[in-house]
Order: sequence, then C-alpha cells, then structure tokens
Amino acid sequence: MREKYLEKVNRIVVKIGTKSLVNNKSLLHRKKVKKLVAEIAELFKKGKEFIIVSSGAIISGAGILGLNERPRTIPEKQGAASVGQIILMDTYKEFFEKYGIKIGQVLLTEDDLKNRKRYLNARNTLLTLIEDFKVIPIINENDVVGIEEIVFGDNDILAALVANLISADLLILLTNIDGFCIQKNGKQILLQEIKKITDEIENYAGKSDDKFGTGGMKSKIQAAKISTHSGIPVIIANSDEKNILQRILSSEIIGTFFYPNEKALSQRKRWIAYSVVPKGKIIVDQGAKEALIERGKSLLPGGIIKIEGKFNTGDPVDVLDEDNNIIGRGLVNYDNTIIEKIKGKKSNYIKSIVGEKYYPEVIHRDNLVIYLSHLS
Repeated sequence: MREKYLEKVNRIVVKIGTKSLVNNKSLLHRKKVKKLVAEIAELFKKGKEFIIVSSGAIISGAGILGLNERPRTIPEKQGAASVGQIILMDTYKEFFEKYGIKIGQVLLTEDDLKNRKRYLNARNTLLTLIEDFKVIPIINENDVVGIEEIVFGDNDILAALVANLISADLLILLTNIDGFCIQKNGKQILLQEIKKITDEIENYAGKSDDKFGTGGMKSKIQAAKISTHSGIPVIIANSDEKNILQRILSSEIIGTFFYPNEKALSQRKRWIAYSVVPKGKIIVDQGAKEALIERGKSLLPGGIIKIEGKFNTGDPVDVLDEDNNIIGRGLVNYDNTIIEKIKGKKSNYIKSIVGEKYYPEVIHRDNLVIYLSHLS
C-alpha cells in the first residue's frame, strides 16, 4: 500500500532525466521544462519542499555546439557542459520566476560526498536553502571540472545520494518510460511495485544504449537500492504523463513504486554505506558473518581470516565473507599493519600490540553498515 508512504511526504527529490528535457533533435525542449516547472511550482506553493537533480547540461551544450551525438571524451563533455549549464539554468530560472519561486544552482562532484566535512557542508547548505531561504536547489554533477568519467549514471545515483544527504521523504526518478518493465511470455509487463530489489530484478535491468543519456534502468535500480536501504521510497515514472507529480503524491497507481526498508539508516551510516570509497577489504569466517548479520555485533579480530589493501585508522573498508560476497562496509579502528597482526586472535591480544588504549573491536557496530539484512 503506497498510500502509507506517500500521504505524509513533504521533502521530495525529483531527478529529471535527459530524455525528459530534450526534443527529437536533442535540443532542450522548453515546453517539457515548462510543464515540469508548473507541476513543481503548484506543489511548492502548497508547502512541499523540492530539490531537483537535473540532467541535460551536456546535451544542451552539445545541441548548441552542433554535435550529433553525446560527447565522448572528457574535454568534450566538459566543454559541452560549460555551454549547456547556462542554457539549462536560465531556462529553469525563467519559468520558476513566473511563479515567484527562487532557485539556486548547486554543482556537486563525487569528492564532495566522499569527504565527511564536505558532505556535512553540502547537507547544511542544502537545508539552509530549502528550509530557511525557501529556495528550490537545482543540482547537477559538476561535469565542467570533473576529471573522471561521468559516474552517477545520468544523475540517478547522484539523486539517490542527495536524497540520503538531506533525509528526503521520497525520491522520484522521472524518465521517458512508464516504469520498470520485464519481459514475460513475449510481452512487456510494467511492475507497479517492488517490495525488495532481488538479484532477478537487477538482472532484468539492462545497460543504456542511448546515444545521449548515460543512465538506463540499471542505474535507476542502483539508485533505488541506495534510497530504499536508507528508508526512502522511490518511484520511477514517465515525465510526459499529465500532472505526474500530483498523481504520484495522491497515491495513484502510476509508475513503479519501490518500498523502503522499515528500519532506516542513520545519516552517518548513509554516508558510510554509499558515499565513501573503500580503501581495502576484510574477509571474515562464517561465525563472524553470522554475528554481524544475525546478532548485530561489532567486528572482532577473532573472526578475521585475511585482509587486502593498505588503509589507515578511520578509513572505510568492505567486509566480505569467504565466498567473496560483500557483507557490509565500516570504518576501521586500526590500520592494515595492526589488523594483520591481530587477525584470528582474541580481542585482549590487541593490548599487547597497541598498549593500554586499545579498542576491542576492529570495526565498532556504530561505524558498520550491513548490506545483507535489515540490521543497521
């Protein structure tokens, strides 16, 4: 029953995909932008808080520059984004101003979400914009200065991370299709709701072959996994549908609704789980795996079989079982050299290695996120 999750929604992250913004000539489609702005404005006037994660900068720039396909090299992408960001934001500003609504541009990079201080600064800035200034932030990956390939999947993953960042009540992924579909008996069937993202669901999600977009259903499923694990429901829906946002919030059966985990991760654990990049791996035995998953325990040295990588105290590492399945991710109390010495030992053995001021856990439960169960 999606009504349970939608009736009290107030803070909403709306991700608008590239195909929801361009015409068949791959130019920014003003009528499409105008439609979406009108819908958001109506709900904003009723007290809803919105954060928009918008694609379209690169393709807007590519259209103006006369490119007939999405730029491939990093300099081409950055150049097109530089031109396109101005066009995109000017268009949003023009239409929102007609409703007396102020917008703010926020450009994020992956590094902004990896670093704890920058992560918290981004959170505080966004909350100030939406709560104090009553501004609608429009977020995009900072393609102009990024030195890596575009990693957020046409901003699907970025939207999920933003939803986590500001503790949203709902993530809406708008695209040009009706939702998540599967092939069954030669027919394409829309799944109206997904209670759990299984391996089967992930296998159905193929890679995008779109010459302009970078996303596809695979990245949307990954975004849904991030948000639902954090207790945030997700809807994938078609932006071309009339009054799509109002219909979603009215609990109409439209698009694909992903149910959230009942036990949401804390803000800190959301950062550990999805924003940081692991510096190494810790492989544990079956007993430790059961203690972590079933009993919600901390990771002790006795259950550690081996470690991989070089990392320092406080760094994030992935925890894996003997079959190389990722159990979770956490922040370690010791660097790799010390863990190498204490692995397989009783906790009191740590004292002989590091002295009186020691931690009995390699990773404390408060700094550990488990992926394979409802526990956090």
